[in-house]
Amino acid sequence: MRYSMLFTLFAGSVAVAQQAPANLIVTNARVYTVDDARPVVEAFAVRGGRIAFIGDARGALALRGSQSRVLDLGGRTVIPGMVDAHGHVANLGASLANVDLTGASSYDEIVARVAAQARSVPAGQWILGRGWDQNRWGDRRFPTHDKLTQAVPNHPVYLTRVDGHAGLANKAAMDAARISATATDPSGGRIERAADGSPTGVFVDNAQGLVRRAIPPESRDQLKARLTAAITEAQRWGLTGAHDAGSSAQAIELYEELGRAGQLNFRMYVMIAAGRGDALAGLDRWFARGPQSGLYGGTLWIRSIKLVADGALGSRGALLLEPYSDDPKNSGLATTDAAYIQEVATKALRAGFQVNTHAIGDRANRVALDAYEAALAAVPTADHRFRVEHAQIVNYADLPRFAQLGVIPSMQASHQTSDMYWAGSRLGGERLLGAYAWRSLLDAGVVIPNGSDFPVEKVNPLISFHAAISRQDADNYPPGGWYAEQRMTRDEALRSMTIWPAYAAFQERELGSLAPGKYADFVVLDQDIMRVPAEVVLRTRVLSTWVGGRPVYEAK
Repeated sequence: MRYSMLFTLFAGSVAVAQQAPANLIVTNARVYTVDDARPVVEAFAVRGGRIAFIGDARGALALRGSQSRVLDLGGRTVIPGMVDAHGHVANLGASLANVDLTGASSYDEIVARVAAQARSVPAGQWILGRGWDQNRWGDRRFPTHDKLTQAVPNHPVYLTRVDGHAGLANKAAMDAARISATATDPSGGRIERAADGSPTGVFVDNAQGLVRRAIPPESRDQLKARLTAAITEAQRWGLTGAHDAGSSAQAIELYEELGRAGQLNFRMYVMIAAGRGDALAGLDRWFARGPQSGLYGGTLWIRSIKLVADGALGSRGALLLEPYSDDPKNSGLATTDAAYIQEVATKALRAGFQVNTHAIGDRANRVALDAYEAALAAVPTADHRFRVEHAQIVNYADLPRFAQLGVIPSMQASHQTSDMYWAGSRLGGERLLGAYAWRSLLDAGVVIPNGSDFPVEKVNPLISFHAAISRQDADNYPPGGWYAEQRMTRDEALRSMTIWPAYAAFQERELGSLAPGKYADFVVLDQDIMRVPAEVVLRTRVLSTWVGGRPVYEAK
């Protein structure tokens, strides 16, 4: 009798709790939940930052109280908050503050943009920029510093290539870094040289460090401002979170500071940058602290490591099994040796951390998979969710290994539409069959978290959604799509930006779909990306972005 009464009282308290008024009720919408139990609904209610009810308007409005906000969306489309599974938050913030070189159609245009900036900068002060891409120019060869030096002789200038894997320095910058013809190529890096051996000004992959060591470091306040500016920019495009692919210790400290102050308002999944040098000692400190999940109201996760196995295809630093078709003496660069990847992966498994390795070329992908396989043999782990970041060119023999090893290929669909114009000249026809091969990997039995690699690509996540379903650029080129058999379905493309990034970050119980108990992160769009023709998807506007049931961006 006593237990019966206790059960009755408990059941009654649960019923009362379930009927507690909602903070927010959304009605008259077409809501794509990414929840197989009820894929499309018309309304939902939010209480305490989480979904309290999802279904029809009658059920949602039953939770209406005197303080509830009711949002009638007039038939607009709602999707779960989109998460970029691979971005560079500090670099995005820097790109917003420095010279923007994206879209420049010639080297002369690059020089003109820098010269314009120099006119408002005191002599001797560094000028930084990012976004140049020689593949967009008529002459696809790397530039030399001469024009830049002539136009801007009194400022050290360093301009990072769009992919972040090469940079162009003028003479003042090379002088400041004390780089001359006697400089040697570092391991995993290459100094481009003229016929007489002098540096041309272009530094590839690890060679960039020769110049960057001379650039004055940004202050803590500057970095904090850049991180917050980048998050604000991301929210404007419908992102409610990002996987920060290579966070410095200082950036993580600032994320924690923002989180403690209740100012993060973004789901940050950080990957701890792990280069060489004293990196292992730094990692040991993180390992001793242990994996951190859902800190500061579910805004910060610290439980993964970022490694870099090679460079990028555009700068011919991607590590290939065979030489480049357009550079027969070059097979790319191994920026980190395989033994180090295996060592970090083994230690990470013992500490309960995930490892995410940048690998673009087919050899780099094989190196990463081999290192993971050896680490997993040493420390068998059922649910490690190790990742390969980019997985752009994969040898056909390695495609099934992702599923066999439980490795997640974290890919960026917009890279395909940026690279397709020249990828064939780099790789030749046969290797293209394993390039940007989403369908082949999905059919092998893995999920693909999508992203942009911002600021390498534009922040807008719908660019990758459109690329995933069409294999076409913003002008809907080429007709029918580039290697169209590798397309995703719309359902897969939506999952690749919502529930699959959540899974890739051990967050699927908290994020990634709109279901009772999960965080109420969602985006309101002005058209239905799941039903409009593919060619008009990129005309979609984000009307508002919500994190935990609160608006963090609303269009004017």
